[in-house]
Amino acid sequence: MQKTTQQIIVGLGERSYAIDIGVGLLSRTPLFNVLPHQILIITNTVVGPLYLDQVRAQLASHHVVVHTIDDGESAKSLANYGAIMDTLIQYNFNRDCAVVALGGGVVGDLAGFVAATYQRGVRFYQIPTTLLAQVDSSVGGKTAINHPGGKNMVGAFYQPQGVLIDTNCLASLNDRDYACGLAEVVKYGVIADAEFFAWLEAHVNQLNARDSGALTYAIQRSCEIKADIVAADEREQSVRALLNLGHTFGHAIEAAHYDTWKHGEAVAAGTVIAAKLMHQLGELSAADMARIEALLQAFQLPVRAPKMPLAQWQAFMQRDKKVQDGTVRLVLPTAIGAASLRPMADWQVIGQAITAMSTTND
Repeated sequence: MQKTTQQIIVGLGERSYAIDIGVGLLSRTPLFNVLPHQILIITNTVVGPLYLDQVRAQLASHHVVVHTIDDGESAKSLANYGAIMDTLIQYNFNRDCAVVALGGGVVGDLAGFVAATYQRGVRFYQIPTTLLAQVDSSVGGKTAINHPGGKNMVGAFYQPQGVLIDTNCLASLNDRDYACGLAEVVKYGVIADAEFFAWLEAHVNQLNARDSGALTYAIQRSCEIKADIVAADEREQSVRALLNLGHTFGHAIEAAHYDTWKHGEAVAAGTVIAAKLMHQLGELSAADMARIEALLQAFQLPVRAPKMPLAQWQAFMQRDKKVQDGTVRLVLPTAIGAASLRPMADWQVIGQAITAMSTTND
């Protein structure tokens, strides 16, 4: 049976690349149009047992080496980066090789930074296996590893040469990780597409049930929006910052509650705080704020942040990469389908929104 594939092009001139989205794409030959003979697959201990054999079967004529890392954010480390470099050198990988990321955002970020820096840059391909990675981190060329001093402190903008999204991979996600991906899907509707937001509201049941048709469209539209933004602002000098809706607040939650909050959950709570802040300022209607909160809640995501002292929020938020001259810049929704990046120096006003959208339960 012929499988239907949706293709989106990230338009970056000679560095443009395709995002292929569909059911069962891991079993297609070839996986990508052109792959060199030497291939390093980077995966982790959870994803590898599920999909590695399937991928390797499509690469039988290639020289394939696999490097497996542990699961979790802590694996995006300087130590693992060094170990992968050791693997590439040990197996005599040359500049005409490719690094393939098979996994979620941690695997993709780490593999991308390896590809960006091995012999000053080799080919890089993404096979994201989580919803969050499929709609967000696999597209756009942000690569990084963590440093003890902060998340994603060492990295590079380095675009893949192809992204393959097989929606079958989402069947293996637990409910919590799946919902985390939906937080990023909602983000696209809030910042850029009111019609898509309304479509999400109308298809909550199908998406919660992981209906393949609804999922394919949600992923496709999310990737289209991100591709357009990346093409307009690859290195986040202007409009690309809008993709960080909820992230400045969310990163503070993640930093303070590293062991209990996942990225998508923190972004969801952060998005509600951002909406509350704009409602306080009279720039977001009560109806739009209620719709944002209700949709996130319908996808089983938290809509209240953990209670923390304002000084702790401020300390974490001041580390955000969007800070300029000591002033925090926040992505804030002005309506469903529109957002802006603006400096916010009044911590009393920020604190009011945080307090209103926080709970005493961690």
